Amino acid sequence: MHARKQTKDDNGTAVSASSPEAPEGTRAVLDGNEINRALTRIAHEVLERTKGGQDVTLLGIPSRGAPLARRLARRIERVEELDVPTGSLDITMYRDDLRMAPARALGRTEIPAGGLDDRVVVLVDDVLFSGRTVRAALDALGDLGRPRAVQLAVLVDRGHRELPIRADYVGKNLPTSLRESVTVQLEETDGHDAVLLGPARASSTGTLRAGSRSLPETTEGDV
Repeated sequence: MHARKQTKDDNGTAVSASSPEAPEGTRAVLDGNEINRALTRIAHEVLERTKGGQDVTLLGIPSRGAPLARRLARRIERVEELDVPTGSLDITMYRDDLRMAPARALGRTEIPAGGLDDRVVVLVDDVLFSGRTVRAALDALGDLGRPRAVQLAVLVDRGHRELPIRADYVGKNLPTSLRESVTVQLEETDGHDAVLLGPARASSTGTLRAGSRSLPETTEGDV
């Protein structure tokens, strides 16, 4: 069963969107409208902190960080009429769990034509958890250029950090337990926008995995 609700696209136009019920055992903590508002607020915060965003480059961490980065770029463009360079940064080969996990498909790394040197690079991801994904992103970034500064924007910060990493821009701080998982679903990848909270899923070894990503995927996010 699907509920119909009004939401707004990235052009600010009201549209009727299908909002599927959360899978059994999970509950929605953000819907499409709330995600849109969080991204709009982050876009304004980026502009304020970077004094207009002239030197900003947005790099999304696949898979869901990439569409989030593009959404932020569109919002900044609407406010400042500024074309923000946007790309993606695959961190697969920089992860510290490569030997402990099944083989992962490589994502896409796309660096804007102007490069990263002397830019303010804002890394964008869906969920911040242990911090290990961000550490891998910083390692990958170091092989591609020398930004003047690196900042981090996340849609959800669920806590439980294992490394001294903190986001500069957060859509929602969501206190969780290690026996819970956070799932971000986006229109671009899942057909609708939602953030779901549910029980941690068991891995192939029978241990609980409390990471984040869309329910059908087998890989975890910031774990």
